[in-house]
Amino acid sequence: MALTPVPVARKALLDSIPGPTAPETLLLSQCAWRVLATDVQALRTQPPFANSAMDGYAVRGDDMAEGATLAVIGESAAGRAFEGSVAQGQAVRIFTGAPMPEGADTILIQEDTDGVGSPTIRVRVPPAKGKFLRAAGLDFHEGDVLLPSGRVLDSAALGLAAAMGHPTLPVRRKPRVAILATGDELVPPGQPVGRDQIVASNSFALAALVEKAGGAPVDLGIARDDHDDLAAKIARAQALDTDVLITLGGASVGAHDLVQEALTRAGMTLGFWKIAMRPGKPMMTGRLGRMVAVGLPGNPVSSIVCGHLFVLPLIEALLGVADADRDRSIPAILGRDMPANDEREDYLRSELALTPKGWVATPFGRQDSSMLGTLSRAQALTIRPAFAEPAKQGDPCRILLLR
Repeated sequence: MALTPVPVARKALLDSIPGPTAPETLLLSQCAWRVLATDVQALRTQPPFANSAMDGYAVRGDDMAEGATLAVIGESAAGRAFEGSVAQGQAVRIFTGAPMPEGADTILIQEDTDGVGSPTIRVRVPPAKGKFLRAAGLDFHEGDVLLPSGRVLDSAALGLAAAMGHPTLPVRRKPRVAILATGDELVPPGQPVGRDQIVASNSFALAALVEKAGGAPVDLGIARDDHDDLAAKIARAQALDTDVLITLGGASVGAHDLVQEALTRAGMTLGFWKIAMRPGKPMMTGRLGRMVAVGLPGNPVSSIVCGHLFVLPLIEALLGVADADRDRSIPAILGRDMPANDEREDYLRSELALTPKGWVATPFGRQDSSMLGTLSRAQALTIRPAFAEPAKQGDPCRILLLR
């Protein structure tokens, strides 16, 4: 079977989803980092009235001349507007954000005024007509679409939604992602470890990736290398109505690699298997009804790298993020010489240093896919394309930031 290039595999995976998750309406206070399910219009105009951008005096622009004197007839503060009108030769003391009184069209800032606080003021530096005035609707008008469907609700978006008058928002339901570790050799952390066993770690790493992307991880535990146990765990994922089933390990071709067979028996239609990448070659995907199945390698580093390349975009696509398949790499400079590459795209754990020329990425000398310690120290993955020629220290490269 030919190896599938990473971009082709990722696009096929994202194209295989049945569509975004259903919308749900939440209180604004519950919407941080959620994804909008529909376009959101402003329910009000902002600002709803003309107001001052500075502390000073609301005046008529036609009265502004150096040395002119004005009679102060009142005060306008935020939440407490001046009710009268400004006539020729008059001014109203005004503060930032306060409504502009009728008849005034300009703000004379207090720094350019003599006699601040007295009944009569003198213009020292006349402002241009309309200066320091915020017009009604300067920011937005009622009915404006300001937040599009698929927008991640970060702090700026949430603040805008509140200013638009929305107490609730329609967001995509978090995709439910079941995570199933497989293998007789695995033991949960804290349990006695036999001579031929290791501590299961991949589930925790993938759960963190799922949460980071906006999904809701569901831990299915560990399935033994047994058809019945695997079948029961897969049935459990289906019963929980999960959107994605991630299996860890058992997707290769060894005598004890039973995951692909178990999924096929359960009704999975295989999408692709074996990726032209290192680490992560044995990765597999398919569809099991409406559930997307993703079989990740058992090696810890392989599964986490595949998580960054495939699971994060998959969850974003399920949330309706429009550019889920975007190129997430950024340019950098190689910090060491690199040999020529073969047919598999390499993702090399690397240290980063910021220099005047940009990021310098230095791959670690050992890249074994079992070494989580190296991954925990890595700040980026340096990408070496398939069939890349030898590269020298200082040559350009591309990296994926990890942290």
